[in-house]
Amino acid sequence: MTRIIADISVSLDGFVTGPDPGPDNGLGTGGEALHTWAFSDDPGDRRVLREATARSGAVVLGRRLFDVVDGPHGWDDTSGYGAGEVGRPAFVVVTSSPPESVRTVDLDWTFVTTGLPDAVAAARERAEAASTAGGTDLDVVLMGGGATIRSALEAGLVDVLTLHLAPVVLGGGTPLFTGGTPRTLVQRSVLPTSTATHLTYDVSR
Repeated sequence: MTRIIADISVSLDGFVTGPDPGPDNGLGTGGEALHTWAFSDDPGDRRVLREATARSGAVVLGRRLFDVVDGPHGWDDTSGYGAGEVGRPAFVVVTSSPPESVRTVDLDWTFVTTGLPDAVAAARERAEAASTAGGTDLDVVLMGGGATIRSALEAGLVDVLTLHLAPVVLGGGTPLFTGGTPRTLVQRSVLPTSTATHLTYDVSR
């Protein structure tokens, strides 16, 4: 069964970027510390990354995040979602209009202009097709940014919330939560490593 998993790194004070994020400074000032775990040699961190990549049938991201990862300082052959792991899934971008060009042409991009629910539905179709082809259940992963994940939670689109809690206080930036409808989370797993605490919750709708 395909699940919708929101998966994001967050600081102790609740930010998913540092202050002043932008296309040339995607994680904001000091925000690189949020993703230290993803480049760590800690066996626990490596297992979290490997398992998350292996279960990803499709990945959803917002336009601002796409502009960062597709920008001149964004993803390349050695960095980005799935680099060095089992392979890269299809990517679905929520946007008001598709970009005029794409730098990362080696990746499978789909641009959805009719809203987040339609983007999640398109990603589910891609994940289910990949599941059928590979003979294993794959999920849709919402990788961000923060506004995309907040909107998905508010719309009741998320089955599982995975947070990678980094031991850093950023003092500002892009908050993950800014209010909205209260949600009840059921804690499923906690994995502390040398660089982060990996938390997984089921989301009640």
